[in-house]
Amino acid sequence: MFRISFDQASLSEEQKKRLQEMWQRCMRRIIVSTTLAGSGHPGGSMSSLHLLLMLYSTIAHNADDACWEGRDRLIVSMGHVSPGVYSVLSEFGYVAEEDFLTGFRQGGSAFAGHVESCVPGVEWNTGVLGQGLSAGTGMALALKLQQKNNRVFVLMGDGEQQKGQITEARRFAVKYGLNNMACLIDRNHLQIGGSTNAVMPQDIRADYAAAHWNVVYIEDGNDFEQVFQAMRKVYLGQAGDPRFPSAIIARTVMGRGVSFMENKAKYHGSVLSEADAAKALDELGLDNPIAGLKEKRTVSLKTHNAFSRPPVYPVVDPGQPRTYGPQTKTDNRSAYGGALEDLAKCNNSGKVPKIVGFTCDLEGSVKMDGFHKVSENAFFECGIQEHHTATASGAMSREGFAVFFSTFGVFGVTEVFNQIRLNDINNTNLKLVCTHLGLDVGEDGPTHQCIDYIGLLRNLFGFSILMPADPNQTDRVVRYIAQHPGNFFVGMGRSKLAPILDEAGNPAFGGDYRFCLGKADQLRSGTDAAIIACGAPVAEAVKAADELAGTHGVNATVLGFASVRPFDGEAIKQAAATGLIVTVEDHHAGTGLGAIVAEAIAENGLRCKLIRLGATKYGFSGKPSELYKAEGIDRDGMVRTILEARRTR
Repeated sequence: MFRISFDQASLSEEQKKRLQEMWQRCMRRIIVSTTLAGSGHPGGSMSSLHLLLMLYSTIAHNADDACWEGRDRLIVSMGHVSPGVYSVLSEFGYVAEEDFLTGFRQGGSAFAGHVESCVPGVEWNTGVLGQGLSAGTGMALALKLQQKNNRVFVLMGDGEQQKGQITEARRFAVKYGLNNMACLIDRNHLQIGGSTNAVMPQDIRADYAAAHWNVVYIEDGNDFEQVFQAMRKVYLGQAGDPRFPSAIIARTVMGRGVSFMENKAKYHGSVLSEADAAKALDELGLDNPIAGLKEKRTVSLKTHNAFSRPPVYPVVDPGQPRTYGPQTKTDNRSAYGGALEDLAKCNNSGKVPKIVGFTCDLEGSVKMDGFHKVSENAFFECGIQEHHTATASGAMSREGFAVFFSTFGVFGVTEVFNQIRLNDINNTNLKLVCTHLGLDVGEDGPTHQCIDYIGLLRNLFGFSILMPADPNQTDRVVRYIAQHPGNFFVGMGRSKLAPILDEAGNPAFGGDYRFCLGKADQLRSGTDAAIIACGAPVAEAVKAADELAGTHGVNATVLGFASVRPFDGEAIKQAAATGLIVTVEDHHAGTGLGAIVAEAIAENGLRCKLIRLGATKYGFSGKPSELYKAEGIDRDGMVRTILEARRTR
C-alpha cells in the first residue's frame, strides 16, 4: 500500500508523480459517479481531493482490516463529499471501483449520498454539518484515556464553520488537551448560497487561534507538497503549543481541475450532464466509461450493510444492588448517583476506566458528584454545551467504554434530538440518563417540564426507553444498562419518592428483584380494570388501586412499564381482558405511553375501553402535586376516572 512517511523532509519526485496519477483516477471517479447518479456534490469533492489523498497516504490505516486497532481515526464531517471519499477509498483498496461507480446513490447501495460507515474505511456517518469535530473529540478523548498513540483527523468544510457546535468542540478539545487530534478545513470560500463571506462572514483562522488551537495555513491546498508540509509540521509537534490540537486551513478551489467548474458555487451540489462530463474528462486526458457503466446500474436493491463494525464494549461488573427500605424516601436521581458511584468503584480501579461520565454544568443536580469523587479521571464536565456533549459522548461510546451522559430532559432530549439521532444512526452505546422530566419538575415551569421525551425518542429505531418507578428500580435499571451495549435512555423526575411496596408491604423492586428489559411489572392484580403507568405516576397508580379495592370494591391490575421500549405486548393483552385500561404518564398524553398502548390494542384487535391520562397542555409553575392534580394523574384523578368509566360503560 502506498504510504508516505513524515520522517522525510519533503515529497520525492516519484511520490509526487504517484500522487498525481492517483488524483487523476479519483477525479475520473468523482465525475463519472455523480453524472451516472444524476446527483451529488462534485465541486467540494474536487477541492478537497488533495487533502483526502494526503491523509490516506500518511495516516495509519489498513484496507485489509478496516477495524484494525492501531488505525488512526479519520472523520469526514462534510459528508456530502462522499464521491471524493469513496474515490480515495477505491484507490487504497477498501472498495471496488465498479461497485462504487455503479452503486453511488443507488437504492440499497452502501455508497450513499453522504458518507456512511457501512462502507469500509468510513469511521462515522456524517452529513449533518457541524458534528464531526465533536465526534472527533470523543474518539480522541477515548484514545487518550486508553493511553494509545492513535491519532484523530477531522476533515471539514469552511461553510460548516458557521455552526455553533464547532465552537463548543474547540473549547472542549483544548480543556482536555486533545493534542492527539487535528482538523483540516477545505477553505474554498464557497457554499450553496455563494461566497462564504457573503452568506456569513467569519475569520476561521482567528476563531481557531482565539480558542488556543495551533493554526497552520496552506496557501494552496491543491498542492501536494504544501499539504504534506503542513501535516508534517502538525505530526512532529512543530505547529505551536504541543499541549493543544491543531487546525490546518487549506485554501482550495471549488471544482479544481476542470476549468469550467472552478470557483463556481453551482457545482457544490450540481452535477455535470453527460455532455459536460465528456468535456471534463477530455480536458483531464481521461477515458469516458459512462456509456458502458450506465447499463450496469440496476434497480435491484443491494445489501445496504455491506460492512459492519463489531461492537466494542467492556465487560462491566454491576456490583451489588442497593435496597431502599419502606421508610426511606429519596429521589430517583440520587439512586442513579449511588448506582453510578458503585459502578465506578467496581470497574474504574484499573489503569483504564470502563465507566465514564459526561454532564453539562449539572453535576450536583444529576447526582454525578459521587462518581466524580471516586473516578475523577473518568468524569468530564463539558460546560453548557449540550450539542457538543451529546455527540462527543456518543462517539466515545463506540471506543470501548460504557458512557453515561446526564443532564435535564429538556437539554438531553428536546434540545439535542438531532445529535442523539445521529448517534443512533452510528450505532453508539450511549447511556443517556435525564433527570427533571415531565410535570414533576414543578416550580421550574413549562420551559423545563420536558413532556415530549417518549414521543421524540420513539422516532429513533435503536434507543431503548426506560422509566423506572422508584429508587430501587432506578438502581437496578442503571446497573443493567451499564452491562449491555446499545443506546439506552433512562428518565426520571426530581421529586423524592418512597419505595413502591408489594401487597405484603415489602419493597417491590428491592432485594432479589432484577430488571428485565421488555417486561412489565405487575404490582397489583385485579379483573375490574387495569392501570398502566411509567415513571413517577406508578406510585400514584398503586395508591389508586389500593383505594379502589379498599373503599369501592373495585379490583384493578397495576402494571408498571419501566421498559417503555421494548414494550411488553403480552401484558397489554392481559390488561385488555379487564375491559378497561387507563394509562397514566407524566408526559404528553397523545404521544407517549398511552399512544403505545393504543397502537398495541389496535394492532392486536383487542376489545376494551382505553382512557389516556397525561399532560394535555403545557404546565404551570407550581408544586408537582398541584400539576398532577390539575391533569388528573394523581391518585384521586385515577380513582375518579375509573369509577366514572365503570358507571358509563
